[in-house]
Amino acid sequence: MDQSMAESAAEAEAHAHHRPGDAPEHVGWSKVPQVTAVFWIVKVLTTGMGETASDYLGRSLGPIPAGGLGFVGLVVALVLQLRSARYQPWTYWSAIVMVSVFGTMVADVIHVIAGIPYTVSTVVFTLALGGVFVAWYSSERTLSIHAIRTRRRETFYWATVLITFALGTAVGDLTAGTLGLGYFTSGCLFTVLIAVPALSRSVFGLNSVAAFWWAYILTRPLGASFADWMGVPAARHGLGWGTGPVTLALIVPIAVLVGYLAARHNKRNDLIENFASTRHPQA
Repeated sequence: MDQSMAESAAEAEAHAHHRPGDAPEHVGWSKVPQVTAVFWIVKVLTTGMGETASDYLGRSLGPIPAGGLGFVGLVVALVLQLRSARYQPWTYWSAIVMVSVFGTMVADVIHVIAGIPYTVSTVVFTLALGGVFVAWYSSERTLSIHAIRTRRRETFYWATVLITFALGTAVGDLTAGTLGLGYFTSGCLFTVLIAVPALSRSVFGLNSVAAFWWAYILTRPLGASFADWMGVPAARHGLGWGTGPVTLALIVPIAVLVGYLAARHNKRNDLIENFASTRHPQA
């Protein structure tokens, strides 16, 4: 039995022993996916897709209508996610996509409409993220995503995810624009930086939770930088493919990989149910 199966089996075991009077936070199913290579690939793809989709909608509809549409999509996706009893791949990743789109819009509106420099918004989002982490840990005594089994922890989780997307957008635009590195060079920079948490964990024993969130934050500027490079015109040192076509091109592998995750998830659930039934047969 692999790690994901073992963890899911532990959940099934907990539910099998659940009594009506037990507190619900002790028996909730996990609401987030296992952290695998496919998880990171889909995460990077969704960050790029969110960046170009936000840019395309903003230019096509205007910042205000696009922001309103993005906000509605975000609310609908998060309501569906929060109402789900357990992790469902299509529901979860739809929420991630909408967080990606709206998080980009927030960072861009702050800069383009409000005129706040990316250096300032980067600091503000960093402080906001730190505040959420402090509140989360003070309340739950953990920041581990493997413990997202209560509504309160899930709320902290999604607040963190939203801020990381906005922060990553600001950081990516800061390096590409303000610092003058350009999108491709910024993408290469973040490709190197995202390897640091893994190396720090293997070499220096960095805490796994810290390594996860460090890498998670960096996926945003990594994916967004390369997506922008593909979408922006040559005058801005890009490939000039257009934000609309790049968005559609990224949707395809995202859909394929989430479909794979959904099929694997369903198969695992069938195995878990069989495991639980053999351990605790009906009387």
